Amino acid sequence: MANVNKVFLLGRLTHDPELRFTPQGTAVCDLNLAVNRVSKAPDGSQREETCFVRVTAWQRQAETAAEYLKKGREVHVEGRLTLDQWEDKKSGEKRSRLKVTAERIQFIGGKNGAAAGGDAEPAEAEVGASEAEA
Repeated sequence: MANVNKVFLLGRLTHDPELRFTPQGTAVCDLNLAVNRVSKAPDGSQREETCFVRVTAWQRQAETAAEYLKKGREVHVEGRLTLDQWEDKKSGEKRSRLKVTAERIQFIGGKNGAAAGGDAEPAEAEVGASEAEA
């Protein structure tokens, strides 16, 4: 049986990126992305749904994202789904969250999400799919 775990998202950041480092010194950056979908309701009116997705970037890509991205910036993320599981420290309940581990992040538009222009910033940050999560 073949398995595919690939995600493509295009949306806007809802917060500034949060950069941190593992005890081994590996950069990790969390991004919160809002992805909108516009559809027609049965009565013919237009409706918009927003899906909020947590994205985690690693190593150099994490550092680049934290340096150049800000709240409101449009980005294209290519990655894979990952399930985080942990035990809540206060209640002891088992918790889980589905998120996206970024394999490639492409910055859309110029600074602050403006139309592309002569900005001297990278168009994308890319990292190989073979990197290990620390």
